[in-house]
Amino acid sequence: MQHVEMKNIAKSYDKEHYVLNGIDLEIEEGEFFVLVGPSGSGKSTLLRMIAGLEEISGGILKINDKVVNHLRPKDRNLSMVFQNYALYPHLSVEQNILFGLNAKKVKKQEQKKRLTETAEMMGLTELLKRKPKQLSGGQRQRVALARSVVSEAPLFLMDEPLSNLDAKLRAHMRMEIRRLQKKLGLTMIYVTHDQVEAMTMGDRIMVLNDGKIQQVGDPISLYNNPANLFVASFIGSPKINLGQAMIKEEEIIIEDCLHIPLQNADITNLKKRDHLTIGIRAEHLFKGTPENKTHQLEIINVEHLGNETLLTFEVGQQFWTAKWLGQWQVTAGDMVPVQISIDNMHFFDTQTTELVQAAPNVTRDQGVIAI
Repeated sequence: MQHVEMKNIAKSYDKEHYVLNGIDLEIEEGEFFVLVGPSGSGKSTLLRMIAGLEEISGGILKINDKVVNHLRPKDRNLSMVFQNYALYPHLSVEQNILFGLNAKKVKKQEQKKRLTETAEMMGLTELLKRKPKQLSGGQRQRVALARSVVSEAPLFLMDEPLSNLDAKLRAHMRMEIRRLQKKLGLTMIYVTHDQVEAMTMGDRIMVLNDGKIQQVGDPISLYNNPANLFVASFIGSPKINLGQAMIKEEEIIIEDCLHIPLQNADITNLKKRDHLTIGIRAEHLFKGTPENKTHQLEIINVEHLGNETLLTFEVGQQFWTAKWLGQWQVTAGDMVPVQISIDNMHFFDTQTTELVQAAPNVTRDQGVIAI
């Protein structure tokens, strides 16, 4: 297993504009660490810098307490899986898997032992004599994984390896990669733009945007306590509901249309601010009853997903989504009672986008079940 440390890492191609700047990060041994962010955020560039495929413009990169800034990729004791599989089309599955070991001049007996174990682990035993063109996308991905696994490198880098697969196969491969990482005790650094992959796979997640770290933490912490509006909007599906808010007398007014009494809510820190944005998750827009409701909202769209129903409402200039468990026989145009509470709202400074106050109910870990 490998420990990776970055101190003030920066990357610039023209010495004026920085693709990455001020990256301070530690990745622990045996950790499944996910780099997530939108396209162009710098996550793949950072991964390639760790691999030695991109030069480091500034800062220090250490692997196992050894500075590796100018070390060649082959001397860093790591393996990498690319988005496009990078298989040799003229070689068989077996030859592709063993290509790196041949280059390192590993003994044939050792190669055969590793190949047998890895092929069995990855479900490739019956496919060893086939060429890549005879394989499905999922099988090619497993070959790319096997090629890295057979190297027995303790540091494993993956750059959006599942983006070319269909949804069902992606879900299966997420489980397989996670299981493989735990079984082999690998330190794995995984790049994705898919927040579902990040949430379901990572021990910890780093959210990156415009070359800067937005937040680092475990999935639940990022979901329940987003550091800013970007993290709140990026993490979670459906997307968090947002709205401009103002506090007036004993109520909060959202998007100039939703009035919510404050009652005994602790809003001392909020009263000092003029520009507030609230965020509330879809599962916290609760179904009300005619007798027990805070608001009556008109449905503008319904998505029936079988086990749950997504309903969309128009709130001022925003579209809000509610997620209700079960099958609800409602249609667009219906007026439905809902319950909206300040206890489930995050408050952000509209100008700085930073979190001002997290939702009290969420920070008390309501709904988090320990086994």
